[in-house]
Amino acid sequence: MLHKSVASKTVAAVPILPCEPLTRYTILGCNREVVKTLSRGRWSQLLSWRSNLVQMSNRILRRFDVKLVRSSKGTHHDEIWRPLSDLVEPAPGEPTKPFSAPFLKGLGGSQIASLQKPADFAVVMPTVLQPTITDAIQSVFNQRFDGAIQLLIGIDTGNSELARVEQFCRSVPDRRSVFLLYPGYSTSRRYGGVHAARDGGSLRTVLSYLANSRYVAYLDDDNWWSEDHLSTMYSVLSAGAEWAYALRWFVHPASRQPICRDEWESVGPGAGIFRGWVDPNCLAIDKIACEAVLRWWSIPGPNSVMDADRNVFHMLSTEYSGAPTNRHSVFYKVTETDSMHPHRLNMIGEQRYHAAGKRSE
Repeated sequence: MLHKSVASKTVAAVPILPCEPLTRYTILGCNREVVKTLSRGRWSQLLSWRSNLVQMSNRILRRFDVKLVRSSKGTHHDEIWRPLSDLVEPAPGEPTKPFSAPFLKGLGGSQIASLQKPADFAVVMPTVLQPTITDAIQSVFNQRFDGAIQLLIGIDTGNSELARVEQFCRSVPDRRSVFLLYPGYSTSRRYGGVHAARDGGSLRTVLSYLANSRYVAYLDDDNWWSEDHLSTMYSVLSAGAEWAYALRWFVHPASRQPICRDEWESVGPGAGIFRGWVDPNCLAIDKIACEAVLRWWSIPGPNSVMDADRNVFHMLSTEYSGAPTNRHSVFYKVTETDSMHPHRLNMIGEQRYHAAGKRSE
């Protein structure tokens, strides 16, 4: 839109998301519209000429005290190019003492002839090395999926579990590979790093780019998947969707037994108590088609440090084509200290919740 200038400096706004066939510019104050039809294409193909066009137009319009900026479904220029400008940065945590020198370790199954050959699916797992991580890893190893799977584990901070995790990963199946990364420090402000996101800092973003696969799924170290999770995700993505989502079960934190299906939180676009949201553990994306969302894994909302996934979901659901698997293939551990726990307990029912806690392993 053409926006009334509030400063002498002119900033040209250009899209970083897939371009719509019709781009609209508005002159505020005159209540007129200049509509320009553009062929469909990716922002990377159009960036140069459109940027030049906007800059040239703004030089002409400056005398009228107006400027040209992109109007895009509620996404403003500063939200795209300076998303951290309004962030209330959390107080830095006490820096953690590195538990090891930096390392990148790779393990490959017997049928992984070359790591250069892209895997059919990659799994990104940021971790603080909780004891439950071996359950998460085992669920990746157990996938009934004919293709190759690359598991990328990024350690934000750690403890004595490292040796056990390394030993566990040595049992990697034939068509699986594992990359275990520790940069020698935490990237999260929670542990003395610079990135605001408490749940892994920049690790999800870094590992998403590092993944040698077009398709990327996400799994936390305290959750796990059913054996058909990646195969159903792959079916949706390979059919043309740019992102896919599964549904989930709630799991009792003590017994690690399923309580019930989540029918009100992570239930997809436009549904549930959040009016649309998908848990990262339930997501898989085509990272080439959806590349513009990858950095948002490390960018939380202005007043929070744990909702970067909301930014990712918002961009996926508004700018890219997604589809469900319609399978409850994710097992999500309930956290009793979570602010959502009282509400979940009310929806689940205390009797059902406590009954699940008493079940034996």
